Amino acid sequence: MQRIMLATDFSERSDRALRRAVLLAHQTGAVLDLLHVVDDDRPRRIVDHELADTRMLLRDLAQSLQDVDGIRCETSVTLADPFSGIVKAAAERRPDLLILGPHRRQVLHDAFVGTTAERTIRSVDCPVLMVNGPPVGPWRHVLLTTDLSDASRTALSQFAGLDLAASARCSILHVFEASVLRLAMAGTVAGADRESFLEGQRSTSRRQLAEFLQGLSPLQADLHVRHDESDCATEVLTAAREFHADLLVVTAHGKNALARFILGSVTSDILKSAEIDVLTLPVRPG
Repeated sequence: MQRIMLATDFSERSDRALRRAVLLAHQTGAVLDLLHVVDDDRPRRIVDHELADTRMLLRDLAQSLQDVDGIRCETSVTLADPFSGIVKAAAERRPDLLILGPHRRQVLHDAFVGTTAERTIRSVDCPVLMVNGPPVGPWRHVLLTTDLSDASRTALSQFAGLDLAASARCSILHVFEASVLRLAMAGTVAGADRESFLEGQRSTSRRQLAEFLQGLSPLQADLHVRHDESDCATEVLTAAREFHADLLVVTAHGKNALARFILGSVTSDILKSAEIDVLTLPVRPG
């Protein structure tokens, strides 16, 4: 880990992300790159005034972090809308990790255009951490998720290489399908038969998960499986609460049309609803 980029708008939400960024920079020895995007779709006089204020604020913040926290800092300002400005800066600076504060939960707006975090994750090639929880110290329990795909294997290998939570307990969750229980005749299945079927599916899923992890030797984690009683995102978030996890790790499945649909239906729902930190890992070509 050489460079961590924090996109800040100087709000209280960004302050939470800043403290997590400082903790991780301390832990990894990475340079902390402080980014602010100035919206340039306004009168030039207003933009110039905000640019001057932003540069001063970033300079003072960087100096304070260097003096008080011993963090090596760099600063950058981009003229653009928030989404495209973050994506542009990430492409130019190539951070190992991009950190964002929690998004404003605007239900109607999110439903039609998605959150800045979701759009950013679809467009950058680095891991993205959305900080939702209070950054009081190192993460204690990390919940990783997998669909047992090659893309997920690649992403989990990336997580092991980042070494972000070396002292944390790790669990890994696979949500398996039990679609037969959703068929029209499923309501006629006796309770004992239903549970027997599910236990067989759980046993198979545990074996598949164990086999899947055999090639990921640096990753030591407790194994958990659940069936998709509701939707996948809800099952993941429920498991995170039950395990008292404070970091949730998910995978972005790339940038094609199908992948965007998958991201929208699972990872997007997690990002919009999670109350703990969420790290989204990109899938890089092998």
